[in-house]
Amino acid sequence: MCSGRRSHRNTPYLSCLTGWGHHGGVRIAAKVLQSDYYWPSLYKDADEFVDKFTQCQKQGGVSKRHKLPLMPILEVELFDVWRIDFMGLFMSSFGNKYILVAVDYVSKWVEAIALPNNEGKSVVQFLKRYIFARFGTPRAIISYGEPHFCNK
Repeated sequence: MCSGRRSHRNTPYLSCLTGWGHHGGVRIAAKVLQSDYYWPSLYKDADEFVDKFTQCQKQGGVSKRHKLPLMPILEVELFDVWRIDFMGLFMSSFGNKYILVAVDYVSKWVEAIALPNNEGKSVVQFLKRYIFARFGTPRAIISYGEPHFCNK
């Protein structure tokens, strides 16, 4: 792991040796103590060394406490998942007060249309004309449960 060498003013200089492996600061300090070295700031110096030495950072393990549960990766292709949302109520422009926006999750492609209302019938027409006809039927369309996306 790391051994102690003395530099100017009895300040320890820690350097990694290949035989010890790469561990945390407490383990490095213990190894240094086993090698019959000691100085008052040994534990603090060992922690600082591990924080600064990238090879020790890369080799260190992750404890069970810090592990996250494995989650399956959802593989989606272009135009498989869309996010859809209304913007508005805006000032009327040519009779349109709302903007319906659909964004593809993978490519971030945006389809938008100005609409006079925010009803479910307008959403269905938009999906048929601008999403299904151009990009095919997506696997999922995500909205956040707004009432105009619910069929009554």
